[in-house]
Amino acid sequence: MATQFIPYGRQHITQADIDAVVQVLHSDFLTQGSQVPAFEKLVADYTGAKFGVAVNSATSALHIACLALGLGKGDILWTTPNTFVASANCALYCAASVDFVDVDPITLNLSVEKLAEKLEIAKTQNKLPKIVVPVHFAGEPCDMAKIHELSKTYGFKIIEDASHAIGGKYDGKPIGNCEFSDITVFSFHPVKIITTAEGGLATTNSQALAEKMQLFRSHGITREVDKMVGEPDGSWYYQQIDLGFNYRMTELQGALGVSQMANLDKFVARRHELAKRYDELLKDFPIILPFRNPNNYSGLHLYPIQIKVESGKTRKQVFDTLREQNIGVNVHYIPLHTQPYYAKMGFQQGDLVNAENYYQGAISLPLFYDLTDEMQDDVVRALQKALN
Repeated sequence: MATQFIPYGRQHITQADIDAVVQVLHSDFLTQGSQVPAFEKLVADYTGAKFGVAVNSATSALHIACLALGLGKGDILWTTPNTFVASANCALYCAASVDFVDVDPITLNLSVEKLAEKLEIAKTQNKLPKIVVPVHFAGEPCDMAKIHELSKTYGFKIIEDASHAIGGKYDGKPIGNCEFSDITVFSFHPVKIITTAEGGLATTNSQALAEKMQLFRSHGITREVDKMVGEPDGSWYYQQIDLGFNYRMTELQGALGVSQMANLDKFVARRHELAKRYDELLKDFPIILPFRNPNNYSGLHLYPIQIKVESGKTRKQVFDTLREQNIGVNVHYIPLHTQPYYAKMGFQQGDLVNAENYYQGAISLPLFYDLTDEMQDDVVRALQKALN
């Protein structure tokens, strides 16, 4: 048994991070100062996108991305069932509807083949999606070039849900550059690759989309004269020109993000070292190891294995034994279409068999920057005992 609890994910906070946040606490601006714009520029420059819009969560980023692309009542958004609820809920916030495209059984990402088949059928039924949201599951990039090609044929917009993937690369280029999408969304929750405590950010190459997202994150209010109706009453004046929300990121979060970005490449590189070590230590276990495309560079947010049927163990048996041994494994994800809220819409077990089959054996092993080789050995020994 591990002598201490080993979580599946955890933030790495340095003294520099703490100092950056404390400096903000001593400043005049706890919100709407210089740190959030600095963080937005750092992420945009890192990814190669023209604009970055920071918000209080990736969920908020998905919401304003949908709004900026004009999603509304009567529209449809498609995404993968192998994701967190936010990837689909963002459509419902806009009064649109949701449908799902099954995953590829190897990559566990949205299947391009299934997408193409579903689009052809939807075209004949006049039910094409307005937006497709591919999710880079565990940090492994989706096949964005092929999805983009389909978007040109069928006319849908693309939001990359890269909540797991900052620091990764697709076809040699940073994820988030929006070469094959309209908007990319990142998450900075503490279990993610870098953190701002809670927080999210959307990148885009469109000034119009960036300005719309900036408007939606801050009540729909503008102080820019050229966007106002009529003349302002004075320098104090502002106008609400749309219905927006209070999704702003604080200066404390922005400062933490600026500091964390300095270590992003180091964090991802260590995750790759640990993943390769898992690959070697677990190669003879009765499990399916996670796929990584050698032509890409995963952000490696997760290391999700699958328990094989021939192991003689159920996922629950293995999961419970690991937890009893202080190994904080988790499961990513319960197929979204099987959640009770979505079941009420008519989705049901059997609709998306690849995602459902994956879920039956799925366990995410601990993977984070501060995971030592010794801690990883504890995880492997615990898994060996659980599979026995």
